[in-house]
Amino acid sequence: MEENGTGGDCGHPRVILKDFLSAEECRELEFIHKSCCTVGYRPNVFSTTLSHIIPTRSSHLILPFVPIRERLKEKLEESFGCEYELFIEFTGLISWTKGASIGWHSDDNRPYLKQRDFAAVCYLNSYGKDFKGGLFHFQDGDPTTIVPMAGDVVMYTADCRNIHSVDEITDGERLTLTLWFSRDGSHDEDAKLVSLLSQSQLHTSNNGSDSYLPLPASSSMYWFSPDHISQPQSGFDIRWARMHILGYDLYCPLDKRCFSALDSSCDFSELLMEQLKLARGDELFDQEFVNILHVLQVVQFYSWKAELQTSIVERETENLVAKLSESQREEINSLRTIFLKNRQLAETVLGKTCDESRQHSFQWVGFSAAVGAWEDYTRGLVKELVFSLPYWITHQAIFSVPFDHDGL
Repeated sequence: MEENGTGGDCGHPRVILKDFLSAEECRELEFIHKSCCTVGYRPNVFSTTLSHIIPTRSSHLILPFVPIRERLKEKLEESFGCEYELFIEFTGLISWTKGASIGWHSDDNRPYLKQRDFAAVCYLNSYGKDFKGGLFHFQDGDPTTIVPMAGDVVMYTADCRNIHSVDEITDGERLTLTLWFSRDGSHDEDAKLVSLLSQSQLHTSNNGSDSYLPLPASSSMYWFSPDHISQPQSGFDIRWARMHILGYDLYCPLDKRCFSALDSSCDFSELLMEQLKLARGDELFDQEFVNILHVLQVVQFYSWKAELQTSIVERETENLVAKLSESQREEINSLRTIFLKNRQLAETVLGKTCDESRQHSFQWVGFSAAVGAWEDYTRGLVKELVFSLPYWITHQAIFSVPFDHDGL
C-alpha cells in the first residue's frame, strides 16, 4: 500500500492511500450495493447503508464491512494522531450515476452534521474504466484533484479546511464506500446497529430455515423518478432496471383481474414480493425465487463470480430452462411496462459498464451453479453473524470475532 500526503499538515489535513482495498474486497462491496441499494439522498445517487441492510433480512451482509471498517479507523487514527478517540458515525455504499454532482462544501456544513470530524472515501471502481466524470477536487492544498481508482482511499478532516467538490458523472456508475468519524460517542453507529441487529435476530430466529432469504423494503424506496419524487407514473424500479441492464427479465403469472397495466386498482408492487422466475432471451430458468431481492442477489452474485464459472464443464441445459411461451412473453412485457416505464431513462442512468472486459459470456449452467454458491455464501455469513452477535451485544461494538468457517 502506497501512502501520499500527511496527517500532519495543519493547513489541509488529508491522506491518500493507494491500493488500500483489494480488488476482491471492492467487487464484494459492489455486489452488496447492486443487490441492496435504494434511491439515495441526492438526484441520481443510490445508497446502501448498514441500517437499511438489517431490516431487509440481509444483516449478514454487514460482515464484509467489519474488517474494512477496523482497518480504516486504525489507519485514520494513526495518520491524524487521534488513537482511540474516534467512533464511526456512518458507514455506507454510495453510487453516483449520470448527472450526479456536488459543488464546493465541507462534510460538516449543516448544524446536524457538526459531529463529523473526519471522512474516509474508498473508491470501489475506476475513473475511465467504469465511469466518466466524477473527479474529486479539493478547493485548497495538495493534492488538488483525486482521480478515483478502485482500492484507493482519501481521508480528510470534515471541516472547512478540506472544502471539496465532485464533477458531474457523464457515463457509468461511480461507487464508493464512505465513512464518517466523530469524537462524540453519542453518535457511535455501532451501538445503534447492535440494537437493530438484536431485534432482527430475535425476529429471524422465529422464521426457521428460510431466515437467510432477503425481504424487500417498501417499494417506494426502490423507485427512481426523473423528477426525484416516487411516482409510479414515470421512472423505473431500480431492482428491475439492474437486471434489465444485465440482460434479464422477470416472470410471474399475473392475476388476470389486474392484467392491464392501466388498472390503477391493483397494487403491482406486491407482485415483486411473490415468487418469480428469471428469463433471458427466449428462455425461462426453471427455478423460482421467493421475491425480487432474492433473484437480484443471485444475479449480482453471478456477475461478481462469473469468472469462476468458466471452469464448469459444458453440459446440456434442457433440464435448467424452458422456451418461453407466447403467453409468458406477453406477461413479461406487461410486467416490464409496469416496473420499467422509462427504459431509456434506466439505461441512461444505470448504463452498461464502460469496461467491456467486465462483460462475461452468459451460461445457464454457470448461473445454476451460482445459485447454489450464493446460498453457501449466504448461509456461511449467517452462521458467522450468529456467532459474532453475542460478542457485539456484550461490548456494544462491531468488531472482527475469530470464526472457524470450517468448524460449523
